[in-house]
Amino acid sequence: MATITSANSTFALAVTGVFPAPQFLQGYAADDAFTADAIDMAETVIGVDGQMSAGFVFNVTPMTITLMPTSPSLILFEAWTNIQKAQQEVYRCDGVIRLPSIGRSYILKNGVLKQASQFPAVKKTLQPMTFQIVWQSIISEPI
Repeated sequence: MATITSANSTFALAVTGVFPAPQFLQGYAADDAFTADAIDMAETVIGVDGQMSAGFVFNVTPMTITLMPTSPSLILFEAWTNIQKAQQEVYRCDGVIRLPSIGRSYILKNGVLKQASQFPAVKKTLQPMTFQIVWQSIISEPI
């Protein structure tokens, strides 16, 4: 019987020029590991006569990754952030997400790090940190 557990999911990320071999992310926030935004699949307009027209459009997909401040994967994001600042250049990445509980894999292509937490929010306890990667494409396939 299939389940909806995310405990056995994996996310591997390779950053060209920084971490060319895929690195498995770990140390996610308890209730928020990673999520991709919904994207517009069509551009729609309606004329003054009430007739709608629509057309397919390409869109990037923003994804947010949320890591605990104790995550060993913070080293990857800190190195990526630091090299982009030092080189004043964008470093691209690719990734793979596997969700065995539903038998799906997601191939992430041509991503860039768009947003990065600089340090954890300091409250009663240190808070999770977020990183946003924008992907050119995400392709789903069975495992």
